[in-house]
Amino acid sequence: MFDVHRMLDARSCQWLYLLVLGLLLFKTQGVYVQITYVQSAVAKGAVWLDESPPAYHWDRGFGTGINSWLIQLEGGGWCNNVTSWLVRKNTHLGSSKRMVKQIPFSGILNNKHQFNPDFYNWNRVKVRYCDGSSFTGDVAAVDPVTNLHFRGARVWLAVMEDLLAKGMRNAENAVLSGCSAGGLASILHCDSFRALLPMGTKVKCLSDAGYFINAKDVSGGHYIETFFNHLVATHGSATNLLPSCTSRMRPGLCFFPQYMAQRVQTPLFIINAAYESWQTIAKAVGDWFYDRNPFQKIDCAFPCNRTCHNRVYDPQAQAQLHYLEL
Repeated sequence: MFDVHRMLDARSCQWLYLLVLGLLLFKTQGVYVQITYVQSAVAKGAVWLDESPPAYHWDRGFGTGINSWLIQLEGGGWCNNVTSWLVRKNTHLGSSKRMVKQIPFSGILNNKHQFNPDFYNWNRVKVRYCDGSSFTGDVAAVDPVTNLHFRGARVWLAVMEDLLAKGMRNAENAVLSGCSAGGLASILHCDSFRALLPMGTKVKCLSDAGYFINAKDVSGGHYIETFFNHLVATHGSATNLLPSCTSRMRPGLCFFPQYMAQRVQTPLFIINAAYESWQTIAKAVGDWFYDRNPFQKIDCAFPCNRTCHNRVYDPQAQAQLHYLEL
């Protein structure tokens, strides 16, 4: 016999679970941070694909963290052909005009001590990503037909200069971090980030899921190598990759951390594995930055973990995601 009371109890439990989960997420999410546009960068040609200005979100440091800075570079994949560029240009991954004005700072960007004990009171900055080249592009010419701008490297420098003028030039501690394409960017720009800061500043870099390897795909081909070759050539990225790598091999290969990460002089913390939560990462990075624990752990050698898979960039899906966010 159908038990209505049992069904209602089950539904009540489900709603209660969702409510508790929502409250927990809200509690751990931290503060919402307003967007900042670097309007002065436009005159320097430091613009995104659609010629819009660079943008970032900055939550000011306080107390003992007032002279400490944590920069996080947003991820969002790459583009290497006109079709994907034109689609991307009309999304938040190609134009700062399409970005939401406020975003929540969670995980290692959280402003609550209980969730982010080592970095909660630092100056925490999220740099938005719009160029599709991990902040390495610099092509002066603009195609009059597409009006696409490949200026990621100029954007990187313009944002850093803006932050230096707002107090980062006095940094005592600094971490450059990023996830996915932003994680790759944190490796590529690690030493140049260090060079922008005072000699006595303690600087380290964090790459979360940004260690992309040059390996054959499931069909036995070299899709990702070909993709990166086209990307580097089109965006004019070669001049912004590590010279110690490009002097020894093709620039496209120097987009892969396996060929250039060992040439980075600044300490690197690389995360490329499954993990429980951002809080776990925040604690591990804190232990590493403050030299409490020379943490390194590998669950098993690649490719033993079959639960990992790649996510192919889908322009249509990205466009749909953008409209959902709006």
